[in-house]
Amino acid sequence: MHEGRALNQRARPRASPDGTMTRKLADGYCYPPRGMRAPRAAAYVGMSESSFLALVADGVMPQPKRVKGMSIWDRYALDAAFDRLSKDESDPPTKRKNTMDVIMGLDRDD
Repeated sequence: MHEGRALNQRARPRASPDGTMTRKLADGYCYPPRGMRAPRAAAYVGMSESSFLALVADGVMPQPKRVKGMSIWDRYALDAAFDRLSKDESDPPTKRKNTMDVIMGLDRDD
């Protein structure tokens, strides 16, 4: 931590090597958060927020803990749920269609 910076003072955003802006936590250390709100929890497991919330509703992903009206997902519970996911042969990856092939009639748009 930089000298003279108060413990509760937020760090300024910094550009990371890939050009995105990053922000260190208020205490100056970098570590994964234990609790996450829905957008960060969804990103943590690699999916959109809407897909994540659908999996929560289906019981595939864990329910959040409620803290003063906030829904917070435990990182350890997310890890355990993600580890339980299996490769299901009945759920093959979707084939992405080439838009130009569809326009030219080379591939039907079903």
